Amino acid sequence: MAPSAAEIEALPYRPGVGLMLFNGQGLVFTAKRIDTTGAAWQMPQGGIDDGEVPRQAVFREMKEEIGTDQAELLAETADWLRYDLPTALVGKVWKGRFRGQSQKWFALRFTGRDCDIDIRTEHPEFDDWRWTRFDQLLDLVVPFKRDLYRAVMAEFAPVARDLAIAAALDAERNEP
Repeated sequence: MAPSAAEIEALPYRPGVGLMLFNGQGLVFTAKRIDTTGAAWQMPQGGIDDGEVPRQAVFREMKEEIGTDQAELLAETADWLRYDLPTALVGKVWKGRFRGQSQKWFALRFTGRDCDIDIRTEHPEFDDWRWTRFDQLLDLVVPFKRDLYRAVMAEFAPVARDLAIAAALDAERNEP
């Protein structure tokens, strides 16, 4: 039986991190969740372990979820951002202990090569991945995370713009 609205409201938010990983062309890493039917794409995210600070957690989560931590930090959100799980998921996800997540998000530049990414990790969360245009992120994410993604995108829009400009300049320089 699903928890009542009052029971859900009494639950805390799970502390976590999220990462917007940009490649050299200014595209964003997205991956398709292995545990859902349909096309549930997202950026990597996860919980913060006891004794860990968010900046440590983001690199650990990156390594655990996509098999590499080859990246440099570009920016982080000013505040913690939250999302609530749909009522039907509250009792199922995280053993029913949380109503959603409160996350610190980070923008990072990927410094490795695509072959360094390996989503077949010890505990895989994804079964496919791709580089996605910044302006397409909202089209991919599950509806209950869209407001969170809007907030992350608004905060990291200057980073995305600067990386896209740099990629365009690099492409111009490399034209014959």
